[in-house]
Amino acid sequence: MSDSISRQVALDLETTGLTVGNRIIEIGCVEIIDRDLTGRQYQSYVNPDCEIEEGAQRVHGITADQLVGKPKFPEILDEVMEFVKDAEVLIHNAGFDLGFLNHELELAGRADKFEDCCLKVTDTLMLAREKSSGGSSLDQLCDFYQVDRRQREWHGALLDAQLLAHVYLRMTGGQMGLSLEVQTRRRRANVEKAPIPVLRAGPEERRSHEEFLGVIQAESEEGRACVWQELDRLSKEDG
Repeated sequence: MSDSISRQVALDLETTGLTVGNRIIEIGCVEIIDRDLTGRQYQSYVNPDCEIEEGAQRVHGITADQLVGKPKFPEILDEVMEFVKDAEVLIHNAGFDLGFLNHELELAGRADKFEDCCLKVTDTLMLAREKSSGGSSLDQLCDFYQVDRRQREWHGALLDAQLLAHVYLRMTGGQMGLSLEVQTRRRRANVEKAPIPVLRAGPEERRSHEEFLGVIQAESEEGRACVWQELDRLSKEDG
């Protein structure tokens, strides 16, 4: 990640088929800022107004009946573009998903490309192959980087975007990649937000304290004043 890019979005799609020309039926996005998962996410199912190919349905388990009443892609387009704006978008096998995204933009009457609507697109599949991480599929990467994928019985755009975000952070250095400046800024912010508790001694605790100081005074050499008693005296005078 470039030092100038602090915001990233992991993105994934589910579609009606496995070739461009088919339609998007789910999109999921997960926000990362300064290599930290913020918890901010975007997810929507999409009504494609067409059938879902059997092969694709075996992957994601989404049926056409489940999409009745869901928004059409042009209805969510502005929300999607707003979410990825000013971000580096992380996509596993980016060429595949970009083909579908740009097809939807074209059908919606947009002349621009998806990659023109964000800072940049990074293909995490190519990144994984460069790193020779013991496989390049998302399942293989989850296993290699010890990212829990037990909920991935079916492919789902939001779930896969979440897994991709975790894999990307571990593949590129995990949370240890935070700069010292970012870590310091976050610690300072946490300290400033945290309330400072003030616990005052009760009467019994004060009596025990004074008795203990008396013991110290009695055992001190040459009758020197106990430092803590002197501090208590000065404190009472100032108060």
